[in-house]
Amino acid sequence: MVRSEERKVGERGQVTLPKELREKLGIHGGDEVLVHEEDGKITIEKPLSREELAEGYRRRAAESETLAEEMDGVSREADEYLGDVPEW
Repeated sequence: MVRSEERKVGERGQVTLPKELREKLGIHGGDEVLVHEEDGKITIEKPLSREELAEGYRRRAAESETLAEEMDGVSREADEYLGDVPEW
């Protein structure tokens, strides 16, 4: 469910996030947040933790390794099918 609360922007551009949302998202004083603008809307979100980023990189590396193995197999099949192709 999307919740909206109207907030006032302070002189220095500061906005106070509602306590309920800070607690729900685990955002504490001094934490960093990501601020995005898209189509005239501002989104504030908690960034990924280092552990979450590392897991994403590990998953991506495993996917890349699998793709490289698949491409190597396709390349061998192509070589077998085409044989020696003369250089241009």
